[in-house]
Amino acid sequence: MLGSVHDADDALQETLIRAWRGAAGLREDRSARSWLYAIATNVCLTELERRRKRLLPVDLGPAAEAHAPPGGPVTDVEWLDPYPDASIGLPDGKANPEARYEQLEGVELAFVAAVQHLAANQRAVLLLRDVLGFSAQETADMLVTSVASVNSALQRARGAVSDRVPGRSQQETLRSLGDAGLRELVGRYVEAWERCDVGAFTALLVEDATFAMPPLRTWYTPRAAIADWARDYSLSGAWRWKTVLTRANGQPTLAFYAWDAPTSSYLPFALNVLTLRDGLISDVTAFIVRSTDAQEPAAYTNFPEQPMDRRLAGTFERFGVPGSLR
Repeated sequence: MLGSVHDADDALQETLIRAWRGAAGLREDRSARSWLYAIATNVCLTELERRRKRLLPVDLGPAAEAHAPPGGPVTDVEWLDPYPDASIGLPDGKANPEARYEQLEGVELAFVAAVQHLAANQRAVLLLRDVLGFSAQETADMLVTSVASVNSALQRARGAVSDRVPGRSQQETLRSLGDAGLRELVGRYVEAWERCDVGAFTALLVEDATFAMPPLRTWYTPRAAIADWARDYSLSGAWRWKTVLTRANGQPTLAFYAWDAPTSSYLPFALNVLTLRDGLISDVTAFIVRSTDAQEPAAYTNFPEQPMDRRLAGTFERFGVPGSLR
């Protein structure tokens, strides 16, 4: 609902405090699960009253022109966060595959991004009904409204979200690709970046691919424009890269590290969440963890040289990857 792992942590703490204080009032005839979700939902609704919706660069305007340099960061926007799979609560072996796929579909990047455009009550209804599996009556009870209102909000929410998400979920795409196919695709992607091979990199992209880098406003599409950007900047050979594979939003994700000469190590640069289609990569969302305090535009054409953002300290560790590489 909140689109931020940090906000979700805060909301969880508030939920547990309210649950502890109100536990004595839990009626024996009411499910503890629905009672807890009612508290959590209301905590989120209160938070959304004072928060702007979280966005990605593609929500802010058209793509940059080919060869256009990355612009400065947008600091007056609240950005959508990547979400670590380990926080979903379904570790391998603890749930049947279908249940796991359904839970992962509920945190896929396109879905979470689409949810941010819904009214708060529509977000709540959609997640309670379609992700968590509560009935219309249970959802109405949790939100203190009518079943008719729940059904109406759900219909509107489903229509709005379907306009923004692909027809095929990432979980379906990953299953069709298979573990071996995914390893081969990601392996080629990593090799291309570590060699700074623009041709090999863009050969892995669909024609209408997108490449976005929050907190930068600029994003690139189609494949030819991405190739121009990569050749001029990130894959120009000015920087050396290493990667570690992890997962975010139920999708393959690469933790990118840039070589830092003063420390003789590779330091965290961005978490690249990969979205796949037709055996290739359709979207890359690179969540950058370097500082956004510099005022001069040149700092962001040389973003790997910017220091770590203290506000994002621990981001890589949250995804189970090292804080640096040698």
